[in-house]
Amino acid sequence: MTFALPEGFLAYLKEWEKIGAFIGKADFFLSPFSSKEIPDSDSPLSGLPFAVKDNIAVKGLPVTCGSRLLEHVKSPFTATAVEKLEAKGALIAGKTNLDEFGMGSSTDNSALQKTCNPWDISRVAGGSSGGSAAAVAAGLVPFALGSDTGGSVRQPAAFCGVVGLKPTYGAVSRFGLVAYASSLEGIGVLADTTARCRSVFATIQGKDDKDQTSRDAPAKAPPLDEKRGPRIIGVLSAAAVAKAITAAAVQEATKAGADALEIAAQAATLEPEIAEGFEKSKSTLAGLGHRLVDVEIPSLKYGVPAYYTIATAEASANLARFDSIRYGARPDWTENPDDLIDKAREAGFGDEVKLRILLGTFVLRSGFQDRYYLRAQRIRAGIRASFEALLGDADYTMSAQIDAILLPVFPTRAFGRGALSLPPFAQKTADLYTCCANLAGLPALSFPASVEGGLPVGMQLLGRAFAEGVLFDIVEDYEKARPFPHPPGFRAFWDAL
Repeated sequence: MTFALPEGFLAYLKEWEKIGAFIGKADFFLSPFSSKEIPDSDSPLSGLPFAVKDNIAVKGLPVTCGSRLLEHVKSPFTATAVEKLEAKGALIAGKTNLDEFGMGSSTDNSALQKTCNPWDISRVAGGSSGGSAAAVAAGLVPFALGSDTGGSVRQPAAFCGVVGLKPTYGAVSRFGLVAYASSLEGIGVLADTTARCRSVFATIQGKDDKDQTSRDAPAKAPPLDEKRGPRIIGVLSAAAVAKAITAAAVQEATKAGADALEIAAQAATLEPEIAEGFEKSKSTLAGLGHRLVDVEIPSLKYGVPAYYTIATAEASANLARFDSIRYGARPDWTENPDDLIDKAREAGFGDEVKLRILLGTFVLRSGFQDRYYLRAQRIRAGIRASFEALLGDADYTMSAQIDAILLPVFPTRAFGRGALSLPPFAQKTADLYTCCANLAGLPALSFPASVEGGLPVGMQLLGRAFAEGVLFDIVEDYEKARPFPHPPGFRAFWDAL
């Protein structure tokens, strides 16, 4: 079987090149894929092109991580998740843009490319997997791989109106993923439909001997393709989130801490269009027969501080190898090894990466680990326990009260740039809706709930560890009742393949 480009695709791709989703040019699609031999496979992915976020290794292709420091680096090997997709006949179309080393919520932190939202190119695509989300939303590929550390698959999926899966931690091998925060991060999926997302996940999941953190699903976990009747869905409303944060602000001993938490509470407030989409998602799910119950998780008030403490600490350690000796572009002249590292990092790292490395180094300093890092780890354990009390544990020894938790992905729709941008602090505090799934190691599935004001509104379902199939079932029913939207000019080239 030979892969053939759909008729008219090149012209279409040229038109959409303006969104800046890919690292490289549209001509990349012409070769070698126009004459690519596809392995015999009965997989629904056979013959379909897909994109790979540029912090995931593909042999012979760039692995820039959106950074000047790695701009000319090519990978000598391929990530396990990519190999599994290729074995099923899927074809790599190219590498997609991202916030540098996965650090950001807009993909504007990339040093190499500017990625725009296909719904409105004056707005951001979200981040850090914005290139992958934009490529799927524009119809350039039917699915793409991304990575999710604190919402980096789900938030751009919500901004661009596509399906975004953050799997259970360990369900997908991280071999070949350039680590930002190893204990939080995993490879995820962005797709045009729920069924496609399910097929991709079914292909890439499973234990990998190259990744010690990977594992197979427990025997008691629900099958990925299990179909069941209505579920019990807990609803974590924005009011419940704001209530928890405000209560924490009142309890804070220092005025500075209280002010910060009050700002966080404001950032958690949903804009009217998101609130409208949230109500529509609840009414649709209730109309499908699911039972909705209100839930509260008070420990969420510490989610963002704990997340950024752990994430920056791990980033500081992981990015230490990018010193222009082991990895990275090297300056033309330096006086000594220390000067080499200083000059390379000054020129190669962007402001956001430098900030997070400095924060991580600070919380790991001698005398500060107990005060910040270890305290954050204890908070993380508490957040995990709170979720497990509702959803059940990863080993399936506890009974579950509910099957999933519904909540918004982000408090706003895709924001603009410049004066219309969301302030950096607000972007970070808004991660409250997504980062707790990473802290708890739980699966979460983002889906376009509706279109409000001409832009997609994304909601997400969090589930029990290794219960991705439950989330897919709920969202697949939702998609049938309320078909997912596409931006103007979208064309589903891949339906004919």
